[in-house]
Amino acid sequence: MTFFSVDNMEKRFEGLTAVDSVSLNVYEKDIVGVIGPNGAGKSTLFNCITGYLEPTSGEIHFKETPVTDYEPDKLARKGLVRTFQIPKIFPTMTVKNNILVAGQDHPGEQLFNALSGTGDTIQHESKLEERAEELIDDFNLTRVKNEYASNISGGQRKLLSLCRALMVEPDLLLLDEPFAGVQEELVEEIAAQITRLNQNGVTVIIIEHGIETLVELVDRMVVLDNGSIIADGDPESVVNKRKVLETYIGEMDQPETESGQ
Repeated sequence: MTFFSVDNMEKRFEGLTAVDSVSLNVYEKDIVGVIGPNGAGKSTLFNCITGYLEPTSGEIHFKETPVTDYEPDKLARKGLVRTFQIPKIFPTMTVKNNILVAGQDHPGEQLFNALSGTGDTIQHESKLEERAEELIDDFNLTRVKNEYASNISGGQRKLLSLCRALMVEPDLLLLDEPFAGVQEELVEEIAAQITRLNQNGVTVIIIEHGIETLVELVDRMVVLDNGSIIADGDPESVVNKRKVLETYIGEMDQPETESGQ
């Protein structure tokens, strides 16, 4: 059964078609990599999927429900959550508080509970605290948990972004270039965390410009170029397709025969 699908999606900006008739099926517990050169349409596709842009046409289904017109917060409540290439953090809050603030459906948001300090509010805050501490430990952020988020490294911000997304306890996690600008040792750590999440039942879609890390990480690779899918399949097979190679390194030289053909 298809867990998530995009059907014949297009996104046009005046005269530019950024996403061109894209159809994609993702199955539960998959890790799918979406690659392509700069300007291929990867981020636009993600923005349409996650409610930050309205598709010009096409449909999105998640857990057999049409979600094409869902706003990002409604998608998150359903279990579809994303991160961003540049992590969205609160720089003047601590790492731990950045994670805590991502907790959803807080009973204290209701005026009566907020004023009266009900047992539901206290219990919920206790669960959020416990969940945040678990994520901080799992993602090796204990040393910096009380630091302002503005003081931590770019790689640690990527880990913080993952923690914030996981506070929502997603079923489908979309990661926007989680390895971009990250030092090698943290690339390996982030990849290991993604694998662990997937083993715990989270379905993952990753968009990246680079190829090397994804080949070892994902079950399936999808290649976008000029807004269209040009390859979809086993990572090793996909990255060795001539059309994919040409997309990344330019037109390959054609060997000439003695007759010049």
